[in-house]
This record gives sequence, structure tokens and C-alpha cells, in this order.
Amino acid sequence: METNEMKTLENLRKLTVKYCNKLTADKTGTHTAQIKLLNYYELGCTITEIIKLCIVVLEQEAHQTSTTIKYSPINVALILEMVLEMFPLDEFELITEINEVLVGD
Repeated sequence: METNEMKTLENLRKLTVKYCNKLTADKTGTHTAQIKLLNYYELGCTITEIIKLCIVVLEQEAHQTSTTIKYSPINVALILEMVLEMFPLDEFELITEINEVLVGD
């Protein structure tokens, strides 16, 4: 391999170590994204909010007219915080830097 290609690969390895930290892989190749939570109660609340949001989206009319099942308000901020935590911004920065290394921008 040429020296320039070796430098490029080494730069890519360094960038990968620096920025690719949202997903962890196990021996089967399955990746996991971790979400930081305070405790099991917060995990339960988060799951409950996601389920309630899905119910509202799938059965919006039934949700608005239902009198037999009472739903507490959906905490959209909590759901968006979780999505933001999962959003791989570091990986997007890595892609930008890889593009600059490869294109020479």
C-alpha cells in the first residue's frame, strides 16, 4: 500500500475512534445504542410515553373521543430528549472530516 493511502487509513482509524461512540457491537454484529437514564423508574416513564405517543398517532380520533380509558398527557419533551440523545451527531461530524480528508477540501 502506498504511503499516502496508509496515512489516509490511519487518519480514518483515528477519526473513527474519536467520533464513532453511539453504537456498540457485540460478537454477532448486532449494534446497541445506549440511552442515559437516572433509574428504572425513568426508563419505565420513557417507555410509557413512547407507547402513549404511538397510541395517539395510530388512533387519534379514538383517543379524543374515548371516555372509558383515561390517558395522561403525553410528555413530548421527554420523547424528543431521548431521540436527541440517540441522534448520532458525532458520526455526522466524522463523515464531514472523512470527506475533507478524502476530497482534500
